[in-house]
Amino acid sequence: MPEQAPEQRVKNFKEVPFGYTEELAKIEAQRCLFCKKPQCIAGCPVEIDIPGFIKLIAEGDYIGAAKKLKETNSLPAVCGRVCPQEDQCEKVCILSKKYEPVAIGNLERFAADYERETGEIEIPKIEKSTGKKVAIVGSGPAGLTVAGDLIKMGHQVTVFEALHKAGGVLVYGIPEFRLPKAIVQSEVDYLAKLGVEFKTSNVIGMLETIDDLFASGYHAIFIGTGAGLPNFMRIPGENLNGIYSANEYLTRSNLMKAYSFPENDTPIFSGKNVAVLGGGNTAMDSVRTALRLGADNAYIVYRRSRTEMPARKDEIHHAEQEGVKFDFLTAPIKFHGTEDGWLKGMECIRMKLGEPDESGRRRPVPVEGSNYIMDVDTVIVAIGNSSNPLVPKTTPGLDINKWGNITADPETGQTSRRGVFAGGDIVTGGATVILAAGAGKRAARAIDAYLKTP
Repeated sequence: MPEQAPEQRVKNFKEVPFGYTEELAKIEAQRCLFCKKPQCIAGCPVEIDIPGFIKLIAEGDYIGAAKKLKETNSLPAVCGRVCPQEDQCEKVCILSKKYEPVAIGNLERFAADYERETGEIEIPKIEKSTGKKVAIVGSGPAGLTVAGDLIKMGHQVTVFEALHKAGGVLVYGIPEFRLPKAIVQSEVDYLAKLGVEFKTSNVIGMLETIDDLFASGYHAIFIGTGAGLPNFMRIPGENLNGIYSANEYLTRSNLMKAYSFPENDTPIFSGKNVAVLGGGNTAMDSVRTALRLGADNAYIVYRRSRTEMPARKDEIHHAEQEGVKFDFLTAPIKFHGTEDGWLKGMECIRMKLGEPDESGRRRPVPVEGSNYIMDVDTVIVAIGNSSNPLVPKTTPGLDINKWGNITADPETGQTSRRGVFAGGDIVTGGATVILAAGAGKRAARAIDAYLKTP
């Protein structure tokens, strides 16, 4: 897919890939073998008929392809951009055994974008109203998927969102250059056209509890509040000014529109020497944002090697192209500050890889005497998140595990409370957009069955 040159894009927040032209989309779609037993569908958490929509693109029926996608996926323009297809549908594409797999994600993005840009968006058939009301707490990928599926089944759906924009992590956690806000808004607008009601700036667990929602007439509730509690290193000096969680850093940039400076003057410190701790997609998002906000040097500091990095290969590749420096086998052990409380340096130690740990990756072991100081004025901690504790804390009888995640059946989302379902990061801990959407799809089926049970 054509994309902005690195030296250009590092100075702006515009989307990096330009997207397929009609000609490129057709050429790519015609590579599909349209297998009799397609493994790609089994590799998709939201069960898209992948050969079906690709065949329509190959035939030039781009609107038909978008409709086919929306039969099972309420967020195709989002998933086409941020879903890790290389580890799911594309990984099991038969062509990948000898050649490059079909670019399923790029084609999904093309079809969704074509429909939006041509304005030919049709509202699908909505089942006759069941008279049942469902409350969805959280408007991230899990919540939006549940809303899209349940509204088509004829249920009345209200989504409660704590922040002032619907979209959850899609809006505040992913940078503009990877997922434009207008794309998320268009998906939310589509759900609103289907009949989904959105109530923003509404913190369930504070203004109202789960029990209050039941008392006000909701027949079932889905909790999709995500993993919004940042984890920290818990090492000396971590309270110095200039040290952020990735949550705070990305939220400030996204919701306060740092990406449109100078039109919007966001209260965010633009460091010149920025280190991001971690090796996942959130770390890549943070370090690439730091460059765009004016950093002279931006580092990824990761305690394992490149091989163990969980970030998508494309994100690592883009970061390298843009000038990010990678310090592998390195771990911070202490932060050093000025007399007035600002970060001035980070003490690190070199690591070596030992035996595999429970994740299957080789465990990093400190190399004695290898300490050194990195000259940094900003550190962004991107080492994962814990589940948002607010709803579990205010919901009696809702079981959680030792990590604070809500305990729910992986196939149905059913929790320990009757009529309460949960899915996404609040259940699994921090994971991907598409896995949260898949959990939402399974929960929607279970909620529908629950509501129809006498």
